[in-house]
Amino acid sequence: MSDDNRANPWGPAAAAGVGSMPGTDAREAARTVFGALEEPQHLPYLPELPARGPGADMLGRTAGLLAEMYVHLEPSGWRISDRPGRDTRRARAWLGEDLDALEEFTQGYGEGDGPRGIKVSAVGPWTLAAGLERRNGEAMLGDHGAVRDLAASLAEGLAGQLADVRRRVPGAALVLQLDEPSLTAVLRGSVPTASGYRTHPAVDRAVVESTLRELLAVHDGPTVVHSCAPEVPLGLLRRAGADGISLDLSLLTERDDEAVGELVEGGGTLFAGVVPGSESDGAALSDPAGSVGGVRSLWRRLGLSPGLLTESVVVTPTCGLAGASPAYARGALTHCARAARALADNPQ
Repeated sequence: MSDDNRANPWGPAAAAGVGSMPGTDAREAARTVFGALEEPQHLPYLPELPARGPGADMLGRTAGLLAEMYVHLEPSGWRISDRPGRDTRRARAWLGEDLDALEEFTQGYGEGDGPRGIKVSAVGPWTLAAGLERRNGEAMLGDHGAVRDLAASLAEGLAGQLADVRRRVPGAALVLQLDEPSLTAVLRGSVPTASGYRTHPAVDRAVVESTLRELLAVHDGPTVVHSCAPEVPLGLLRRAGADGISLDLSLLTERDDEAVGELVEGGGTLFAGVVPGSESDGAALSDPAGSVGGVRSLWRRLGLSPGLLTESVVVTPTCGLAGASPAYARGALTHCARAARALADNPQ
């Protein structure tokens, strides 16, 4: 892929969101995201609205993208089906509504100032394999052949979705984000079986890495992997081809320092989750400069140049905003933009 395609479509002092938003109104969610992140250096995104119900949730939404693979909802969760049914159709309908809203609020996007960034998210192959059930009720994770088939189906479906967004928003430079909150559990061997009495064995790290590499290669532009779980495998994700890694900054420990330094010095981007995802997290949105204090502390600890900060960090909420009120979600995204500016104004 060309360097031009790989160039980041966000600028210095950038902010972004993770993906989910509160409420059930796709138009209002798009209006909020593109309003709060309207300045050209920021990275707005296609919102997810899980409050609408099954099929709009994280797993159901991505399962609706699968090519020649279908799902239905059981009391225990999403399960593979032989043919498309009501649940698959509903998931695809919700996504179509989201894309219609995206298209409406991006008319003329990027005209005059070159392509503008838009982030499109889907659940990654390992979280999907841990969350989707085979016909016997066990996770797909327990069948290596099923995981390979699932990853191939997801790759084809993602390629189709990215093509659809390009058609709808021709002035957009797309960023692909894979959400992998279960990745750490997959690597540890702590994903429970259906009975709850055992866990699925840990998956070999080389297999995890190669599968992620194949999925990320579907997109010829920048890619990000997000996880708000502890112990995100930064080095593995970078080797798999992720250009950026999105995480809850408060969960980083000094054991992660070397991997963070390698990410930044290798030209990667840290999507630093510093703004709480809901009011219940004890959020205070009054001090943008204080919100990025942990980023500055990390930089000093690593001995990195302050000049790298605004080039290498995108400020985000710690995770999705689905659990917030609409007013808080709007305020959190605006706060991220202000915090990114505060980081640029005073990197030390």
